[in-house]
Amino acid sequence: MAASEGLAIGALARRTGLAVSAIRYYEAQGLISPWRNAGGQRRYQRADIRRLSFVMIAQQFGLTLPEIRRVLSGLPGNRTPTPQDWKAISVQLRAHLDQRIDTLKRLRDNLDGCIGCGCLSLPKCALYNPDDRAKSHGSGPRYLMGDAPEGGCVE
Repeated sequence: MAASEGLAIGALARRTGLAVSAIRYYEAQGLISPWRNAGGQRRYQRADIRRLSFVMIAQQFGLTLPEIRRVLSGLPGNRTPTPQDWKAISVQLRAHLDQRIDTLKRLRDNLDGCIGCGCLSLPKCALYNPDDRAKSHGSGPRYLMGDAPEGGCVE
């Protein structure tokens, strides 16, 4: 197959390990942009293999699809990304990954005494949140994400 013919969606699925429906979903999310051949079939660039591989890895890092789309928007659409292109992306992601690592370490360290306890009522518990005070910080397990509770009762 000539490079100008592009990859059929089935070939892209085999190369990436993704289901065809997932590839279509990522297309709908603006993460890849196929073109249509004369018969109306989707065709993908070989660079889309790398783009989709990056999507799968970035999701494991905890990036959302909008964050991934923002990162990928910096890649050239008309050529295969170079090592320099990918290096620029890795620089962008480093701070996110460092923050994620810090959060995971904090979760690990704070949950050692909590897993299986089920009490969620002790003032020293990292999950203790009387009167739902943590909601003022946003959604999610705010204290485990690094927010300090009012009164500083978490040890």
